[in-house]
Amino acid sequence: MAIKTELQDHYNVLDNWDINSVDPCSWRMVTCSSDGYVSALGLPSQRLSGKLSPGIGNLTRLQSVLLQNNAISGTIPSTIGRLGMLQTLDMSDNHLTGSIPTSLGDLKNLNYLKLNNNSLSGVLPESLATINGLALVDLSFNNLSGPVPKISARTFSIAGNSMICGVKSGDNCSSVSLDPLSYPPDDLKIQPQQAMSRSHRIAIICGATVGSVAFVAIVVGMLLWWRHRRNQQIFFDVNATDQYDPEVCLGHLKKYTFKELRASTNNFNSKNILGEGGYGIVYKGFLRDGSIVAVKRLKDYNAVGGEVQFQTEVEVISLAVHRNLLRLIGFCTTECERLLVYPYMPNGSVASQLRG
Repeated sequence: MAIKTELQDHYNVLDNWDINSVDPCSWRMVTCSSDGYVSALGLPSQRLSGKLSPGIGNLTRLQSVLLQNNAISGTIPSTIGRLGMLQTLDMSDNHLTGSIPTSLGDLKNLNYLKLNNNSLSGVLPESLATINGLALVDLSFNNLSGPVPKISARTFSIAGNSMICGVKSGDNCSSVSLDPLSYPPDDLKIQPQQAMSRSHRIAIICGATVGSVAFVAIVVGMLLWWRHRRNQQIFFDVNATDQYDPEVCLGHLKKYTFKELRASTNNFNSKNILGEGGYGIVYKGFLRDGSIVAVKRLKDYNAVGGEVQFQTEVEVISLAVHRNLLRLIGFCTTECERLLVYPYMPNGSVASQLRG
């Protein structure tokens, strides 16, 4: 309740967060694990203001905190470093100030960190370099300064911080400098009698221009083709037997292999069916780590519209927040399969929750 107390909820989004309730799992925007612990807070784009309470550090089973696109101000509480199971922290597009707490380095399971578009200042903590599983770090458009630690993230953005010194090399910021480019004077002189004709010069200029445009078009085309192929290879589990790559993810969503989900449902055994809706069948799955999930195997996969459309839908579903919706935790896609993974709800009808 300390979190609700320090946040200003102008639109009563948190009106059912009742201090007298013994079960916070029934609260809006709260997701719980199968053993009844709060595992996720999803409050993006809810027009919340105020401050984030240090009491968030008491929710030690949190795996995902989504507070992006609000008007939350103040500092990031250092107690957030107690959330040892946290995998996703998104507080982008708020009004946060102060420095990034060193305690973030204690989040050894963190793989998705977004603090961009705030007013954070100070030096980036060296402790961020000790987190080995980072897939994405976005600290762009703040007021950060000083050297940048060697953060081992697949995607790392620090743009829009004018006081950043550059990649740390052991030197002080005062010794970091950029030498201006210099060009030698043009000593070339053309004698009048040797100057080429105007028509000749125009022909050369036109030829060079056309050649340059063609070269740029070829390079851009090759780049777009390469990016399309790379995105397709990353997103698709084409062979349906590849080993899971822990670095491949869409935000806080986990990418499962088809082999992994097929094994978890005992080859989609009919005995594991929890329900069936207009868009697919829901199976009970037992993952290798012991967790129980609900696996929705979509029908008519060709109607989804290809990998780009499916990826977009997955991202939209993952951010959908409503008290009557289960939060998406993962997905799998192959050339002929589309599967969504949701938390298993032992005390309710999963079929009714997931029915299309």
